[in-house]
Amino acid sequence: MREITGLGRLSPVVVICALIGGCSEGMVRPDGDDHTGSLGEIKSPQTTSRSGDIYVKLAIAYLQSGQLDVALQQAKKALRVEPDSAEAHNIIGLIYDRIGEFPLAERHFRTAIGLEPENSYIRNAYGTFLCKQERYAESVSEFESALANPLYRTPELAYTNAGICIGKMGELDRSESFLRKALETNPRFPVALLEMAKLDLDQKRYQSARDYVLRFSRVSGHTAESLWVGIQVARKLGDWDMASNYLLQLNSNYPDSREAQIARETLIR
Repeated sequence: MREITGLGRLSPVVVICALIGGCSEGMVRPDGDDHTGSLGEIKSPQTTSRSGDIYVKLAIAYLQSGQLDVALQQAKKALRVEPDSAEAHNIIGLIYDRIGEFPLAERHFRTAIGLEPENSYIRNAYGTFLCKQERYAESVSEFESALANPLYRTPELAYTNAGICIGKMGELDRSESFLRKALETNPRFPVALLEMAKLDLDQKRYQSARDYVLRFSRVSGHTAESLWVGIQVARKLGDWDMASNYLLQLNSNYPDSREAQIARETLIR
């Protein structure tokens, strides 16, 4: 079930969260077909006194808009004028990850952590990278390091990431514990809400799964993935009206999505 609902990617919903020093309770823009993105964080520099900060901010803006080539140019400028900027190494690591240059991405993430080992945003970003590389135990260690910092402003991201990665290791009880901690921290965090819906669906807790789908829709609006999860839950509950409603929304709003394709292939049988 997880392979269908999760589509094999590190979690859902946020492409760039905590963009300027924090994380909103909603979602940042979708990015192509990976509408759920990943939970790597970017924390913009706190001041403009350092020489590379303006380039870091420009790199963040271009990365957010999907202009990866220009974002990379700006990140390289930041490192040229300030080679010891942890923020610059973190942002260039995120860019290299996005373009598939994984060894370069890891090198810059590790450099950033060496410069600022207590920076929870960088730890979370590196943990996200490691989870996508299926290095699950290493990734969870990074998330736990991020959470060890009492000044971390968006712990719900690292809790959620840890829950997702631990779930990929098959430790569902521990995964659920981390997801619940994320929702204790921020009850309206959409990523954790959808992950809990998927976990409950996998565990045949269909009423609870439906509640999480509804909570997700109230705080963020439906995505293709949440609609497909909702369809599956509604069918398990025998609520054919709700299943039909979700299917109509999926085909109307996301006709070319992988979820719509799966729904069509599955439901016509």
